[in-house]
Formats: sequence, C-alpha cells, structure tokens
Amino acid sequence: MQYIGEILSLVVAVSWTGAALFSEAATLRIGTVVLNVIRMAGSLLVLGIILWIATGYPLPQHLNAQAWLWLSLSGLVGYVFGDYCLFNSYLTIGSRYGQLFMTLAPLAAALSGWLILGERMSAMGVLGMFVVGIGIGMSVLNKGGAGQHRPHLKLPLHGVLYGIGAAVGQGVGLVMSKLGMMHYQEGIADHFGGQLEQAGAVLDYVPAASTFVRAIMGLLGFSVILLLSGKTRRLIPAMRDRKGMLFTFCAILCGPTIGVSLSLLATLYTSAGVAQTLMSLTPVLIIWPTWLIYHQKVTVLEVVGACVAVAGASLFFL
Repeated sequence: MQYIGEILSLVVAVSWTGAALFSEAATLRIGTVVLNVIRMAGSLLVLGIILWIATGYPLPQHLNAQAWLWLSLSGLVGYVFGDYCLFNSYLTIGSRYGQLFMTLAPLAAALSGWLILGERMSAMGVLGMFVVGIGIGMSVLNKGGAGQHRPHLKLPLHGVLYGIGAAVGQGVGLVMSKLGMMHYQEGIADHFGGQLEQAGAVLDYVPAASTFVRAIMGLLGFSVILLLSGKTRRLIPAMRDRKGMLFTFCAILCGPTIGVSLSLLATLYTSAGVAQTLMSLTPVLIIWPTWLIYHQKVTVLEVVGACVAVAGASLFFL
C-alpha cells in the first residue's frame, strides 16, 4: 500500500494526542515517576498478551545481541530520559505546551539518523530549524510590555528545558529503535535460514516485540528512579486511585501500546525523519481538546505558532 508509513504516522499523531491528555490528567493525580512505573508495567502486560495471541509466545522471539543492545538503548533514551522530561513538562507547562516542544523531535531524529544510520539530511533542514524556533517563539514568548524592552518567556524555564529534553529523547530514541528493528529482522532471517515466509506472525509483530523490549528498560529505569527518590510508598495509594488508574490505562493504550508500536512500524515504511514529522502534528491536534476540557485560553498567535512549528519541522526532510 502506497504511503502506508505516512498514514500510520498520522494515526500515531492522533493516538499521542489522546495519550498526552490522559497522561497530564494522571500525572496531576499520582505523579510523574509513579505513573511511569505503572504505565510501563501495564504496557508490558498488554504487549505480552498481544504477542502471545499473535505468535504463541508472550515474549519476543529470535532477538540477536545487536537488536537487544539498540532497543534497550532506545528504551533508556526514549522512555526513561524522554518520558521523564515529557511528563514533568506536563506538570510545569501543561500537555499543550509540552507537545509543542516535541516539534523539535524531528531535528533530533534527523541529526541522529544522519549520525547513526547515515540517512541523508536535506539542505532545507537549517531553514526548518529556524522556522520551528520562530513557531515555538510565537507561542511561548510574551511581547515586552511597560518597562520591558524585549520579549520574555511566559512559561517557567525548567518547564521549557523539560520540553526540549523530551524532544531530544523521542527523536534519538526513534532512530535507535529503527536500527534495533533492522537487526531484529536480521535475527529472524538467520533463524529461519533466510526463508522469511516461514516466520509468519513473528516477523509481522516485530514492532510490538520491539516495544516490549523498550518497555522493559523503561520499567527498570523508572523503578530505579522511584527507589532512589524514596517515593515507593506512593505506589500503593496511587494504584487505589480509581480515576488516576483510569487515566493511566487510557494513556497506556494510546501511548506505549498503540502509539509507540505504530510509530516503530511507520519507520519501517518511511524514513525516520518523515515519520517523526507527521507524528509531530500532535501540538496542533491537541489545541482544541485542551481548550474544551481544561478551558485554557488559546490565542490566535499561539495557534499560528503551533502550525508554523509543525510546518518548520517538515522542512527538515524536503
């Protein structure tokens, strides 16, 4: 099917919009680290069931050492570092602005794709970087008022830094995932002696199996953070919070289960940069539901800024 990678990327953008909204609601109730421990454990359970039904095994099969290495690194960079920053940005600046900074993820994906995979970078990338910066600036900067001679941030600086960190984690993690899945397919091919038609569902569910490996590292990473932060006592009360668990379950379905699996599948059918660009439409898609649900004031300049940032992200890959 033509453009299947692009179509999947758009579906991911919608899925991540839902995940962002549910995650913000859950984070406000039970906290960033506790939420992510529960979220990673829940995603492992769901993915394990999917793999069991599809392949007859609840765990990924035929992973070679290189696939384990790159998928594990992707889990640490994309989930532990990236999601830690992302969910903290939800707490400090909200999901709408947190997702706005995710338009920087294509830049991170393009640079890491060039460094790690040798993917070609377009000359339009530099222009795209400036356009993304202008779009973000239009949304997060206030014009200088009385006694102020220059624009200033209308958001907390640490929230902005969390947003940037989240974008870097997602972009780099996506490229590492693509490399890991390429090695995973090689391992499956070796196991079946090059007769891939015999692999059946094992090959079809490489994205889900790869997400499973990433989620393992995510669970381990966030569990370590939870132990070191001394917040383990918050885990049981959080699990008794019915609304918090409902929001968390919805975030699991939209995020690490559906969204991430489809995002990995999309990178198999199109370049990591193109996939990441289309997935970055979430900052535009999220504006209306945040206005409707949270009654957040949205200015025309902010809407235009989000659209400009997304448009700028697409220039990286022209």
